[in-house]
Amino acid sequence: MRNMATVGFGIVGCGMIAHFHARAIAELRGAKLRAVQTSKLSNGQSVVSAYGHPVDIHADLKELLARPDIDVICICTPSGAHLEPALHAAKAGKHVVVEKPLEITLKRCDHLIRVCKENNVLLGTIFPSRFGDANMELKKAIEAGRFGRITLADTTVKWWRPQSYYDSGGWRGTWQLDGGGALMNQAIHNVDLLYHMMGPVAEVSAFTALLAHERIEVEDTAVAAIRFASGALGTITATTSVYPGLLKTLSIHGDKGSVVIEQDNVLKWEFERTAAQDHRVREKYMTNGGSTGGASDPKAISHQGHARQLADFVKAIRTGSKPLVGNDEGRHAVEIILAIYQSQATGKLVKLPLAKDPRPPKLVS
Repeated sequence: MRNMATVGFGIVGCGMIAHFHARAIAELRGAKLRAVQTSKLSNGQSVVSAYGHPVDIHADLKELLARPDIDVICICTPSGAHLEPALHAAKAGKHVVVEKPLEITLKRCDHLIRVCKENNVLLGTIFPSRFGDANMELKKAIEAGRFGRITLADTTVKWWRPQSYYDSGGWRGTWQLDGGGALMNQAIHNVDLLYHMMGPVAEVSAFTALLAHERIEVEDTAVAAIRFASGALGTITATTSVYPGLLKTLSIHGDKGSVVIEQDNVLKWEFERTAAQDHRVREKYMTNGGSTGGASDPKAISHQGHARQLADFVKAIRTGSKPLVGNDEGRHAVEIILAIYQSQATGKLVKLPLAKDPRPPKLVS
């Protein structure tokens, strides 16, 4: 890797999510979007049109990867098409940032993780919710032991997507390219947050269903009960079938405290023993409203989390450190979701780690 005054970025795939990456890169000091690659010229033009300097558009991935001025490739293709361009990028010596999910099967995740390690390039999965202010304060409280014995954790992602959302893209709602529904596409951010806050999952029991949409193969409604390796219990509720769409929540409870976060707002922050920072947290994050967080419109999601995560990734490149969501971190949420699908398919309690990728479940409709 060259000695970089400026970290050069390339984007592969120019659908909706590529706009978030482009906006985030535009805000990074010492970084620059150099080029994008897409089979649809109009999509590429749309992504780069608002950029403040010329950005090249390539139809050929090989041309993009051959550029010496590009150090990082952001993979923004459909979920089940992340692996192939990411492998090519790693073998070309480029660091790799993959939009969530890392991939849609454990076999594909593991292949990518291995190849990135073999080629000595960094790998990151986009999980911007980890970089939200309220979530970072929660993580600090957990690490400080303020909850005592953590007993219960739950998350809800009760969103709405109209039928037109699924009809607008041939890959949406398919097992092959979407890898799942409300869990794998929308709620994976909060599944990752549960893992991030609580640690490994030991077993799950779940139901999934297709209840409010047509012409898709995957779930639009899911509930799961979880036992963490720590012994704590938890639940996941994920849906795109709830009109008009509610803000997502994350709750952590213990015998010494409770925290409830709705989107980026703290609804509850209470501990048996108060600390100096408690008043600051309540004052700052209990009045932080305004964002709908994509509850009914995927384009309404802020790009600020992407910007923070990409800034951390650039820092890791420059310092030789590990990014906060690096290497195999993106695999954990995929495994938890696949365990939920396996529980639906078998009607049984499923223990983690999974021995192999499960088959797609038959859904109740």
